[in-house]
Amino acid sequence: MRSTVICTFKPILRRAAAAGALSCAFAGVAEAESIKAHYSLTLMGLSIGSAYASGVVEAPSYRVDITMRTSGLANLVNTTKGAATASGGFTPVGPSPSAYANTTSNSEETRTVRMSLASNSVRAVEVKPEPWDQDARVPVTEGSKKHIVDPVTALIMSVPAGQDLSGPAACNRTISVYDGVTRFDVALTYSGAHTASTRGYQGPVAVCSARYSPIAGHRPDSKSTRYMAENRDMNVWLAPLPDAHVVVPIHIDIKTGAGELLIEASDFQLSSRRAETGR
Repeated sequence: MRSTVICTFKPILRRAAAAGALSCAFAGVAEAESIKAHYSLTLMGLSIGSAYASGVVEAPSYRVDITMRTSGLANLVNTTKGAATASGGFTPVGPSPSAYANTTSNSEETRTVRMSLASNSVRAVEVKPEPWDQDARVPVTEGSKKHIVDPVTALIMSVPAGQDLSGPAACNRTISVYDGVTRFDVALTYSGAHTASTRGYQGPVAVCSARYSPIAGHRPDSKSTRYMAENRDMNVWLAPLPDAHVVVPIHIDIKTGAGELLIEASDFQLSSRRAETGR
C-alpha cells in the first residue's frame, strides 16, 4: 500500500537549461487543481478502515495530506490510525519533495517520522522511536537516500506532456521510495485502460500492475516482506488530474495471505481555481 517518481539530475548546465524550460512551461499554467478523496479499506469484502486524502497541485508546487484509521474487524486485532503530509515542487521529470511527516499509532506505540529533502535526496530524517529491531534490519546507506520520493509524494505521478493520461505513459515507471525507515521500489507496468465510476468521478483510468522490491531498512528474515516481494497480484488504477497533467490512485487491490485487500475511492472530487502564473 505504500506506495512515485525517480529524479536524476544532470550536469549543472543541463540542469539550468531544464529549469528554465520548466519555468517557461509553468508560466502559462492558469489553474491550480485540488483533490479531495475518501477511500474505503476492505479485506475479503469486510470493512477494515478508511483513508482521506486532500491535496493541491499549483504549479510549481504541491501539498498532500492523508489520514487513515482502522475500523470494524481490524480493531479486534489492533486499532491503528495515522496522518501523513508532504510538500514540494516539480522538476522536468516529476515531483521533488521538500518536507514529509508521518505519525502512526496503535495500542502499543506511537511513531513519528520527519524528513527534509532537496533534489530528491534526504537532507535530514528523525524517527522517534526507532524500530526496536533496528540492528536486525538491512542498513540504509546514504546512497539509498538519493533519487527518492516519500510515500505521500509517491502517489503523485507526472505524465510527460503530450502523452495520454490513461495510456502507457501513466504507468510505466519505477518509483523509488524512502519512508524514513525502509527503502523500497515499486515498479508499475501498463495493463490497459478502464472506466472507473464513483461519486465525483466517472471516466478513464490507467490500469497498472505493480511489483514491490525491498531495498533496505527491512528484516531479511521477514515472511511478510518476502511475500510482498514475490506477490504478482497487485494492481493500481490511476485517475487523471488533467490541468496538472498528473495521475493519482483511485483504486488499489493487493492479494494478501488473508485474502484480497482493496483500497478504493468511494468519493473522488476534483476542482480547479485560478492560480498565480508569475506574469
